[in-house]
Amino acid sequence: MKLEEHIYRSESFVALIEDAVEFMINTPFEQLPPEVKFAGGGVYALYYKGDFPQYKKIYSKAPDLPIYVGKAVLPGWRQGRGSAKENDSALYRRLNEHARSINAVENLQVEDFSCRFIVLKDQEADLISTVEAAMTRRYNPLWNSHIDGFGNHDPGKGRYEQAKSEWDVLHPGRVWADRLKGTPPDENKVEEKIGVYHVNKST
Repeated sequence: MKLEEHIYRSESFVALIEDAVEFMINTPFEQLPPEVKFAGGGVYALYYKGDFPQYKKIYSKAPDLPIYVGKAVLPGWRQGRGSAKENDSALYRRLNEHARSINAVENLQVEDFSCRFIVLKDQEADLISTVEAAMTRRYNPLWNSHIDGFGNHDPGKGRYEQAKSEWDVLHPGRVWADRLKGTPPDENKVEEKIGVYHVNKST
């Protein structure tokens, strides 16, 4: 077998993803959550401009550096385009969920966050995961790469034996996270990881 005969490459596909990423990072900053409800799935990035000490030294110097990148797909999309609920507000709803998480904690203010996003509908919705991955590779956002747990959800009754995430140790206040009984990460080590991230972004 010659493996090379099975490897697909496409320069046009690479260019398409780059075009989508460039489109996204040139969209306007919006408040979190956006003030107008909209339908569709897509990819989003969150940006921070507040005074949390460990973050301020990073983002005051790099306001266009996202702290988190994520995606939202329409219900039913994974089962096939024909079953997707095109009028569902999946992306808007996800941004609202993140705003509620931030509002719940003691040491962050949602007013210090903004967002950019790209809505991908119809056949372009097939690009959602790929554009998210491209954005994550390009920017290596802190809450994606070094501080785990921002996007976590309540595990539900009977599943609270697990530990708090690094994000919840650093930002206490989510009610369901306070119910978790496992041994949490050491806060000092979490802060050390932010320091490593800061050094890497400064070089």
